[in-house]
Amino acid sequence: MSDATPMMRQYEELKAQTGDSILFFRLGDFYEMFGEDARLVSRELDIALTTRDRGKAEEERTPMCGVPYHSAESYIARLISRGYKVAICEQAEDPAKAKGLVKREVVRIITPGTVIDAGMLDEGKNNFLCALHWTDAAAGVCFADISTGTLYATELSGDELSQRTLTELGRFVPREAVLSPAAMAHEILPGFLRERLSCLLTAAEEKLFSEENAETRILAQFGARDLASLGLLDKPAAVRALGGLLSYLSDTQRGNLALLHDLNVYEFGKYMELDLTARRNLELCEALRDGGKKGSLLGVLDRTGTPMGGRMLRGFLEKPLCNPAEINRRLSAVDELYANLPLRGDLSAALRGLSDVERLLGRVVYNTAGGRDLRALHTALAALPRIKALLGGCKASLLVELCAGIDLLEELKAELDQGIDPEPPHSVKEGGFIRDGYDPEVDRLRHIMQNARGVVLEMEQEQRAKTGIKSLKIGYNKVFGYYIEVSRSNFALVPEEYIRKQTLAGCERYITEALKEMEGAILTAQERVVALELELFSALRDKIVTKSPLLQRTAACVAYADCLCSLAETAAQNRYVLPVVDYSEGVEIQEGRHPVVEILQDAPFVPNDTELHKAAPVAIITGPNMAGKSTYMRQVALIVLMAQIGSFVPAKSARIGVCDRVFTRIGASDDLAGGRSTFMVEMTEVADILRHATPKSLLILDEIGRGTSTFDGMSVARAVLEYVADPKKLGAKTLFATHYHELTVLEQELPGVKNYNIAVKKRGGEIIFLRKIVPGGADDSYGVDVAALAGLPDRVIRRAREILTALEAGEHAPAAKAARPRAEAADDQVSMLDLKAAAVAERLKALDPNTLTPLEALQAVYELKKGL
Repeated sequence: MSDATPMMRQYEELKAQTGDSILFFRLGDFYEMFGEDARLVSRELDIALTTRDRGKAEEERTPMCGVPYHSAESYIARLISRGYKVAICEQAEDPAKAKGLVKREVVRIITPGTVIDAGMLDEGKNNFLCALHWTDAAAGVCFADISTGTLYATELSGDELSQRTLTELGRFVPREAVLSPAAMAHEILPGFLRERLSCLLTAAEEKLFSEENAETRILAQFGARDLASLGLLDKPAAVRALGGLLSYLSDTQRGNLALLHDLNVYEFGKYMELDLTARRNLELCEALRDGGKKGSLLGVLDRTGTPMGGRMLRGFLEKPLCNPAEINRRLSAVDELYANLPLRGDLSAALRGLSDVERLLGRVVYNTAGGRDLRALHTALAALPRIKALLGGCKASLLVELCAGIDLLEELKAELDQGIDPEPPHSVKEGGFIRDGYDPEVDRLRHIMQNARGVVLEMEQEQRAKTGIKSLKIGYNKVFGYYIEVSRSNFALVPEEYIRKQTLAGCERYITEALKEMEGAILTAQERVVALELELFSALRDKIVTKSPLLQRTAACVAYADCLCSLAETAAQNRYVLPVVDYSEGVEIQEGRHPVVEILQDAPFVPNDTELHKAAPVAIITGPNMAGKSTYMRQVALIVLMAQIGSFVPAKSARIGVCDRVFTRIGASDDLAGGRSTFMVEMTEVADILRHATPKSLLILDEIGRGTSTFDGMSVARAVLEYVADPKKLGAKTLFATHYHELTVLEQELPGVKNYNIAVKKRGGEIIFLRKIVPGGADDSYGVDVAALAGLPDRVIRRAREILTALEAGEHAPAAKAARPRAEAADDQVSMLDLKAAAVAERLKALDPNTLTPLEALQAVYELKKGL
């Protein structure tokens, strides 16, 4: 751009530094975009597109558009939500003092995974950025939420490397992923991230993950002596992933990583494995109906009083524990709060409405906080003594540990209270947020601003007394500024230090050094006080940053206490019980209930028992559709999961042997875009379960084989049952719902299988679902009855019963009768009993009594009786 203006050359230079980001270029009170960025933003945000260089031909003009800087956050949020990156370019010097072109620099690049502004974040969720380094032998995976300073890292390996990586990605659901070249070339990972998780992918060069730079950067970031002290010894893939993540964040945040203090390195197997299908089917955090929190398990359990507590509770559900010792520490803490109603009530009240300290701290560290943020931080710190005192009386080891981890930060709290006005303005740009009495110079400048006329009169009185000129007065005009006016009759009394400025007909006007100082103070007071307040604010911010490790630890302890209190309150309100969690291999639940359904439905919930153990790990469940099989199976899985997050459970009693994984195959869905039928999707999911399940897993299998012909489907279903029930092949705890009644014979053929069914009461032509699980197989499918309940026309139902009767008798379905005129048909209506009698008559006609043995005749009579 040899003919470009200096400003446009500056723009192009900065644009070249930001890669694929949209550059928000600060010009006065606006952020401007040019060229292709302008066209893109104009299209995405429906903003008017204009041009620069209006004197040039139309094809040579530069497209441009802009947004006001004070409302830019909403525009940026819309772009980020659509998967774009935005680079923020600010003026690096005061335009009024700049000589020539104002210096500008990119201060930050905002991406979906590096958002810190409150308006762009869901307070109930972490906003994770992922870095993934892949090799054929191992995968290093890191997740960071820079708005809270949360940071996880792990290294995965083994025969199921791809599946394990998908599980971890599904656990954290990152909004953005930075992938090494090998990870980007993987046949599954990019598609899973993009299509299943709606994640923005950033393809990084291998040098971002270089082994040499990674160790140096990690040790510098965490102030560690060596990788062993961080838990990263012998984890080269995790080291490279973490190094890549820190490099990417350093680039986008321009080196500001002060909030990343603590690294959580975890081993695979610490948490229960839940793939994306299981999370969706069990509706852990979002309901299938609308994706909202209501109708999910989180919606039932979450009674937290703080945003950070809500995020941590979601994390509990995303990462159920597999160590009974850790689980029982949580359960003991919940039990103490459950048993102590006054303590629980007081702690809930103390936590309720507490500010989001984690994200407040994030905005302070990244220099986007305002006066209101600092005041909110003070209010949160003021609540800590009460919370710490309440926890101080607890005996459970986890609660004692949380109490010890809360630092009251008295000095910082006092500093914030003294320094920040109780009702500060929204922006720090105009001043007014430093509290009166905090700084003498701010107080003096404010006095001048607020009492300019009084200051002038005060000096006027001083000069009259000093000179003896009673008529002396101080005036002001735009040409000379402030002046002292003396009448001609008093010229002899004018002091030597007065400097003549203007002569008029009847008077002289003078200035003095003191007067000019006063003038400067009055005219520049606003500018000076704003600058001074910003200096004081920066000093306060720096003090907070130095305390950020203590603040983060304190916030985490408060959030944990909030979670435990929420679980205890939910248990008390919903009549949950303390489960026994151990390394036993069974699941024993007495009078278990579905935690979500029992809340949402109007009728009383019917509880059911469950017993899965080593001798009988498989339960075949039969019964009609709509009777409650799926609800029951989900209920068992949710009770197991609740126990492993450290929650009480909806049951009379429960003993849970820790499950390493929960798998679900529920519902019918296809993948037309991928060329897969409903049955193919079903079989793919079943294959995945059988490959990855272990004897410690819990399998929820619903209607395996229903997507193909009866014999094929039944064959597949039986083969799957035999495989999961055989301890030499799998022997996993399994709930298997089916309409194939023929499979119930496996109870006699396989030692580990038991039959159960959903009890149904039939009264006349009406069926009543009792919702009760009882031993034994179902005696009927009741499919036609369920179809009638669904509202199929009466004629269709009658015809279905006619066909069913024939098929059950081993005959071909009778041909449909020809259509007749409506009036004739109406006169020929038959009752349900007439249809049954007609079917029996047809069967009687087909019998030849001369060829029947006595035993066959008795059997025929029995079948005819059953037909009626």
